[in-house]
Order: sequence, then structure tokens, then C-alpha cells
Amino acid sequence: MIKILFVCMGNICRSPTAEGVFRKLLRERSLEARVEVDSAGTHGYHVGEAPDPRTQRAAAARGYDLSSIRARKVAAQDLEYFDLVLAMDRNNLEVLRRMCPPELAGRLDLFMRYARNFDDDEVPDPFYGLGHGFDLVIDMVEDASLGLLDELARRLPPTPTVRQKKPAAAA
Repeated sequence: MIKILFVCMGNICRSPTAEGVFRKLLRERSLEARVEVDSAGTHGYHVGEAPDPRTQRAAAARGYDLSSIRARKVAAQDLEYFDLVLAMDRNNLEVLRRMCPPELAGRLDLFMRYARNFDDDEVPDPFYGLGHGFDLVIDMVEDASLGLLDELARRLPPTPTVRQKKPAAAA
């Protein structure tokens, strides 16, 4: 199993969007039993809260349900547990690097590294902007999620096929 943690600042906009989008894509590809996904924030401003209502509305309009996600703060043990810890921007990546033991630093990266159609390496924080920023976040997250899925397809061993026994011949 591969374990992925998406990280932004407060865990109420970008990272829960990434978690929700990625979960749905995993379900559609029957990979949810092979990839574990979670999200967290580098700051504890919103611990226990649901994603921002604007985030939930934008996600729901595209078929993503974020209602069960609750904000939490990234913990030191997350850096040991998760195989990939993907930050939404450089500031949060830097916070993660300061927390991370040197031997685990290879697990940290920017999520947008996996994007195919966006040149940006950061997902912008829509919290203080206008409403269209939430749609842009979903566009970027969908793009990077598809690229990440392609990467995972190369990493995951093929799913073993179950062979059924031939019925016994009638005597």
C-alpha cells in the first residue's frame, strides 16, 4: 500500500480538495484498497472543522464530496507514516522540511510536480480571494491528481488476477 498525505496551511481549502479529488479518482480506478489518502495543515487554526463552505460548494459542483473531512494539524509521526507528503506550496513545504528528519526528506515534495497542464508549481490559496479561486484550485488539483495516478501506476505492482478452478467433469 502507498500512503499519501496532502498538506496546506489550515487544511480547509486546498489539501482537503486534493484528498477528496484523489479519493474519488482512486475509487473510479478500483485502487482505494492499494492507496491510502489523508490531508493535514501545517497550522492548527481550524482543527476539527469541516472544509471551508466555498471549497465544499466548488467541489460538490464537480461531484466531489468533502463533507466528512475534518481539519487536522500535521504531526511528526505523519512524516514517518506516509510515503509521500505533498505540499500545496513552497511555504508549507518549508515548514514540513523543518519538521522532517533528514532521512525522510525524500518523501516531501510539491503536489504540482505531478501536473501535466499547469506550469505553476504551487496551488494558490483561495481563502482570501474571490470565489473563482476555488474553481482554479480544483482545476489544478484534478490535473496534478491525474499525473500522480500515472506515477502510482508505474510504482504499484500489478493486481494479481484470481484464477477460478475449472468445474469438475461430470462422471
